[in-house]
Order: sequence, then C-alpha cells, then structure tokens
Amino acid sequence: MTVEKSLSPLFDGISPESRAAMKACFDVREQRFRADEVIYDFAAHRDIIGILAEGSAVVERIDRQGGRTILEHLESGGVFGEMLMFENVAGDSITVVAQRPCRVWFMAASQVTKRCENACAHHSRMVENMFQLVADKATALSERVEVLSRRSIRDKLLCYFSLLAARAGGSGFSLPFSLSALADYISADRSAMMRELKKMREEHLLAVDGRAVTLYAGI
Repeated sequence: MTVEKSLSPLFDGISPESRAAMKACFDVREQRFRADEVIYDFAAHRDIIGILAEGSAVVERIDRQGGRTILEHLESGGVFGEMLMFENVAGDSITVVAQRPCRVWFMAASQVTKRCENACAHHSRMVENMFQLVADKATALSERVEVLSRRSIRDKLLCYFSLLAARAGGSGFSLPFSLSALADYISADRSAMMRELKKMREEHLLAVDGRAVTLYAGI
C-alpha cells in the first residue's frame, strides 16, 4: 500500500516515512467502493475512522420517515468518524455514501486514542491533528446551523453562498456537491430550490453554471 504525500490533514506534520510505519501501528486496511455504494453505516458500529484516499462521498443521516439530510461532503483526503468517536450514543442512522468511485483507508478509533506503547511522536501528532479536525468540523457545523436558521429558501441559499464566497476569497466559487445534494444540505425541496435559483438568476443576483456560482455586487 503506497502512502500518498498529502493524503489527509490527519497526517499533517508527519513525514512520509512515519506515515508508512503507522500502517501497522493503526492496523490500516484499504477498501474500494463503487459510486452510490454505502462505504460505512455507523448505526452498526462506531469505533471506526475512515480516510478518503480517492473519490468523493457524503455523510448523511436518514430519519425514521426516510428523510435524507447531508451532514458533510467529503473529497479526497477527507476524514469521517472522528466526530462520533467521542460519543457513545447509538441508534442514529448515519451512513457514508460514495458519490464517485472511492478508495478508503479504515482504522479503529480506539487504536488512535489509546496510549501508544512505543511512545511514537507521530502517534501524538496524529491525536493533535484529530482534535484540530474536530474543532474545524465544529466550525462547519456552526455554519450549517446558521444556514438552516434562515427562514426562506432564498435566505438559506444566500447565506450558504456568502460563506462559500468568503472561503474562496472572491465572488466566484464552486459548489462542493450537486444541486440535488445542495437541496438536501439546506433542507429544501429540490424543485422549490431550483425555482428560487431561477428567480435569483433572472434578478441578476447570481450566475450558476453547473457547480460554478458567481455572486453579483450588492449581495
């Protein structure tokens, strides 16, 4: 198994040589998935951390009525499971689903958080990186709450688009997922959201070309 040079922020500050040694330390296993295939279901077992080595995926929650909510979009290098490793609540239907063909590294969360018998420096650094990831995702969750707190579909879209524009450092940015997934993200009916996007284009508030979005001055 080849370790990519910049596989994930989980390995920030850890040399390629140390990353290779960590395979045995954390008992890493690799698995491939097709598009739309379930990569992992946390309802069954939560002691797992996954690293998306290739592809893209979404972390989603399915409620008892079958409603789908996207919790997070993952690109290559993304990590899932690190938010759940600190809680013991069971029963939520949370799954990771491949959007494109994926290659995933799996490791047991308990392997990461336990005391390293060899006192490896890279082990300690990885735990630090893990806590930083949790902090970053807490920020992302706060942003999601801000979006969902808006009452109308238009306000939700503008709030989310403004966050993405600020992150991109300009008025243009690329959506991290499809328009269908965007509707799930803002908890809106897709048809209603598409109608609102059409109105916003007609009012010259923004331009949308596939996943590319540009906000016009005054937004």
